[in-house]
Amino acid sequence: MAPKVLHRVCYGNPNPQPWQSQLLTIKPAILHGFCRHQVQGCDYPAIIPQTNSTVRGTFVTGLTEGDIHRLDIFEGSDYTRKKVKVRVLAKVGDDSGKGSVEGDEVETETYVWTSGEDELEPGEWDFGEFVREKMAWWAGSNEEYREVDEAMQSLSADPTSGRGTGEQYHQWLNSGQSN
Repeated sequence: MAPKVLHRVCYGNPNPQPWQSQLLTIKPAILHGFCRHQVQGCDYPAIIPQTNSTVRGTFVTGLTEGDIHRLDIFEGSDYTRKKVKVRVLAKVGDDSGKGSVEGDEVETETYVWTSGEDELEPGEWDFGEFVREKMAWWAGSNEEYREVDEAMQSLSADPTSGRGTGEQYHQWLNSGQSN
């Protein structure tokens, strides 16, 4: 939901070059059958399956294999990437979803929390609060990106440090030099 965090993971910078940000298309979307909670003691959320609930988020296209690899590292072992169907919003309503109009249903993948519901706060995670109070820290250089940055720096054989095109990354992965 936070393009600055997405860009920081994918491009190493929350404010990528214009050509980089044009590679991705980010659209608001609704995921039915899931609920979003704050992870205990953390700034970030987790989604879990829950009947009759919805999660408002984003549908991102244009990600390369390298981008997805970096996102997998960033999300870590507490999450599993799973196929889901979302509804892209044709019209965005208020924060509660009132006034939103759902459009096309598309299949995509998202990161679902798999480390146990006992590690989640009972209430809904507040994205607005995150933007107001935490975004500046998350958009900067902090410990949360260490594993992604180290993985990308170790790609000495890849002249783009893993941030090249999908084809460049795919060739590098198939060369047997990846971790």
